[in-house]
Amino acid sequence: MRVALYDKQSGLLQAGSLELLESWQLNSQQFIWLDLDGSQPVDEKQLLLDKFHVHPLAVSDALNARHPPKFEVFDSYTFILLKGLSDHTENLEYSTLQLAMLCGDNFLVTRHSADSPSINMVWENYQKNPGLFSDGAGMIVLNISRTVVGRFTNLILSLEPRLDSLETDMMENPNDKILTELIGYKGNLTKLRRIFSYHRRIFQELQEVTTPGIPDELTHNINDVYEHQERAGSLTQLYYELASDLIDGYISLASHRLNQIMKVLTIITAIFVPITFIAGIYGMNFEYMPELHSKSGYFIALSVMATIVLVLMLIFKRNRWL
Repeated sequence: MRVALYDKQSGLLQAGSLELLESWQLNSQQFIWLDLDGSQPVDEKQLLLDKFHVHPLAVSDALNARHPPKFEVFDSYTFILLKGLSDHTENLEYSTLQLAMLCGDNFLVTRHSADSPSINMVWENYQKNPGLFSDGAGMIVLNISRTVVGRFTNLILSLEPRLDSLETDMMENPNDKILTELIGYKGNLTKLRRIFSYHRRIFQELQEVTTPGIPDELTHNINDVYEHQERAGSLTQLYYELASDLIDGYISLASHRLNQIMKVLTIITAIFVPITFIAGIYGMNFEYMPELHSKSGYFIALSVMATIVLVLMLIFKRNRWL
């Protein structure tokens, strides 16, 4: 948990903990950013209810680790719940965390149950440039949202070279590991599409509704975040379709290889059927078989078998079965 208290008149920024809340409550010219990360034994629910007068249902949603992203407007603040990437993310093997933001005219509360790289990046930037706090809570929310969307976009773009590599490997040396990896990517992209559908709806509503803490002057910034989200959604759809096409291509290649194997086995069977038939006839233990007593009978049988094989091979080759 960390707290940043900014005085709008003096431009002074203080960093600390809950002790800064009392100063903020006594001075309406101060802006406070409370970042809750669940690292300290603080009753977060009671803190939000008592100090910021957050609606109990909003508190419940903010603390719920499995609640889908949402946007809701209250009398004195705006509640935005996003899905962010955790710091354990690599090559589309990602995990997400809940990122709740309660945005009012002179306060911002962010809540996440694990370390959030997106929050950390924005927090550090504002600590280095305190004057940014003068833009208000709404701008911080949009900066966080843009960072969240940007990290998702970078994650998706990192998939392109891997898909290209898998396509090459699939053509040169197809194996089941490639199919397993492609199915995994497709599943992860499906989850991203679901997350982005929520995010797109949130930013679209922000464009259309005037909300506490996010003034109309930020319309262009909201549009920018929405456009970034649209791009992330388009890339996700593109790579989802590419992964699906590669899976279909792999299945087609596997079917083609199976057909080739079956063709070879069928040709071998077709060649050995007449040979086996001849061998079966002369393998019968009948006493009166004239050819069995012929000195050249063995060589004649072999010649007939060889002739049949050659004729069949010529027929197969003429029909381009070989």
